[in-house]
Amino acid sequence: MFCPAMSSLQDGRLLIQGGSDAAKTSLYDPITNSFTKGPDMKMARGYQTSATLSNNNVFTIGGAYSGPRRGKDGEMYNPETNSWTALPNAKAAPLLTKDAEGIWREDNHAWLFGWKNGSVFQAGPSKEQHWYGTAGTGSVTVAGMRDTTTDAMCGIFVMYEPGKILSAGGSQSYTNSDANAHAHITTIDAPNAPSVVERVPDMAYPRGFSNAVVLPDGTVLVTGGQRRSLVFTDTDGILYPELFNPATKKWTTLAPEAVPRNYHSVGILLADGRVFSGGGGLCYLAKIGGSSANCNKLVDHADGQIFSPPYLFNQDGSLATRQKISSIDSTSVKVGGRLKITMGAKTPGVKFVLVRIGSVTHSVNSDQRRVPLTNVTGSGRSFTATLPNDSGVLIPGAYYLFAISNGVPSVALTVKITL
Repeated sequence: MFCPAMSSLQDGRLLIQGGSDAAKTSLYDPITNSFTKGPDMKMARGYQTSATLSNNNVFTIGGAYSGPRRGKDGEMYNPETNSWTALPNAKAAPLLTKDAEGIWREDNHAWLFGWKNGSVFQAGPSKEQHWYGTAGTGSVTVAGMRDTTTDAMCGIFVMYEPGKILSAGGSQSYTNSDANAHAHITTIDAPNAPSVVERVPDMAYPRGFSNAVVLPDGTVLVTGGQRRSLVFTDTDGILYPELFNPATKKWTTLAPEAVPRNYHSVGILLADGRVFSGGGGLCYLAKIGGSSANCNKLVDHADGQIFSPPYLFNQDGSLATRQKISSIDSTSVKVGGRLKITMGAKTPGVKFVLVRIGSVTHSVNSDQRRVPLTNVTGSGRSFTATLPNDSGVLIPGAYYLFAISNGVPSVALTVKITL
């Protein structure tokens, strides 16, 4: 499982595919805390990205790091038949970056988002963006241009509300390459329609190998990274996280981490609205138990830190008051269905939001997305939310349900969204 892709299915299982010279797949079930063997992919892949689709299938593309050194076209996993299907016309060539080390780096870590009608949007790290179709033998269509000056390998990407994607940072080559601070908002709507790209203010710091987490209030936290991407090092690591506010299009620099988080680090949202930031380093050994003499073990960080975002505090530094979701009428709701929510106290002005639970490795978290619930009735303690009826917007899977009052999120409850 070294350097695989990961996607979560609507039943909560995590599909883990590929890695170091592997076509193998495994399915992790959090209910039983167990792994089972899945069917092999059509080809070995490593450093690829996968995305769960509107029909609960999983699309994967890229991964020349493992197996034959060539660009890896798309294929798709169907959980109902427990099988992979090759998509030879979902070509990897259009999404390739230009890398000093060649093809084994150029189709890595695509920025993928499952979207409407079984489509997939590829926002980067290549300068050009694309739509991928998964019907039949697959397809690829040019969507637009993200950046005219640089590719952004190992940059961050996240859908902070439906059809709105923030991307930032990355570097031209995978390693030994200066990072950039560029940031963009990409807007998508109908599959195969042109994307709309807006250059927004740069981050305060250029970052390669950083991580992005969408927060319940729609802001995006970016942690870690380096001024120059350089694998298995902490050289020029950025300790200060930044918070992007899509409403103001401004970045805010926040309290520093105690430990650098660079290559192989992770960042992920917790149910209480805080963020886990951990890992880094872990130099690769070609042979299990082999010599690590050429690895700098001082940059291996087998630990984590917990970040409490500003919304958890009052201006004087005291803890903000949180409202509580007392109960929900069901922990499993169909796309377009209704969810009855009971608050612990009368909560005027409360808003509700779903955030898909993430899975992250190598700056890649294609599972996370934030979906505000805009069709809500009720008052006092009792509310009824009608969910979006498009499974491309509300991709099936496990979500955190947050209630937000005066800008402060509750501790979330978990809701399974199904077809």
